[in-house]
Amino acid sequence: MTCPIILNFDRSVGDICYAQTVDVTQWQDTIRFGCTKKQFSQFKQVLQQSLPESHGTVLMGSGDFHHISLLLIERLAKQYSADNPIQVVIFDNHPDNMRYLFGVHCGSWVSYVASLPFVSHVHVLGITSHDIGIAHFWENRWKPLLHKKLTYWSLDINVAWAKKIGLGHAFRHFSTPDDLIANFLSEQYHSAQPVYLSIDKDVLSEEVIHTNWDQGKLQTYHLLDTISSIKPRIIGSDITGELSIWQPSNWFKRLLSSLDKQPTISPNNLINWQQEQHQLNLTLLKALAV
Repeated sequence: MTCPIILNFDRSVGDICYAQTVDVTQWQDTIRFGCTKKQFSQFKQVLQQSLPESHGTVLMGSGDFHHISLLLIERLAKQYSADNPIQVVIFDNHPDNMRYLFGVHCGSWVSYVASLPFVSHVHVLGITSHDIGIAHFWENRWKPLLHKKLTYWSLDINVAWAKKIGLGHAFRHFSTPDDLIANFLSEQYHSAQPVYLSIDKDVLSEEVIHTNWDQGKLQTYHLLDTISSIKPRIIGSDITGELSIWQPSNWFKRLLSSLDKQPTISPNNLINWQQEQHQLNLTLLKALAV
């Protein structure tokens, strides 16, 4: 089995005996939630020095670190090109394609991925966040949507407005999670392009797991069915969405974090819910193992 990697930012992943752990706790306050492009570039150098050339799924801790997926995907530029492209498939309750003027943010990284020459398309599956509703339409980055490089696959959000401005192709809405996954896999059936898979567990219902963010409607089997269907094409993967408690030292990050209204977690719930997270991680890693 290819060795998974734990990027240990926030000590939330727990011990996985067959995984390699990379201690990056000193970077937590700098990178978590968002950082400047200079800081992001500096951490990219750390990854280049710390990660083996070949590895398995990368676990990164809280969804506050989801922008690190961009750095992991950029590493594939040595193997792929515009003539030999990949798709990026992301499970997330949020589009992660929002405007952020101060660098790179866990909710802004998708537009950068869509701009990579060797990425033919990005699919974000399972969105129920109001980030793609009409009240927040101006906050989304429109370039990848207009250029047909990015598709939102959503539930429970009225996205009829997108069709009226010519973006109906980019906003796919479904009445149930089963319909969403079935339609996605049906469209993928004849594709031979390699896939990078990124999983933020906030896409799952709170009946399944608890995360730091507001959550979606999917069940574990939706993830497992998708992995099973596209597994021969998966060339890289990562998992975020762990639970951890964090108090930023920077006042600006404290402000932004408070605006996102992340739920308060009691110490007792934290321990129990992290144990549930650990079991789900083992299930996902088993499904992704090659």
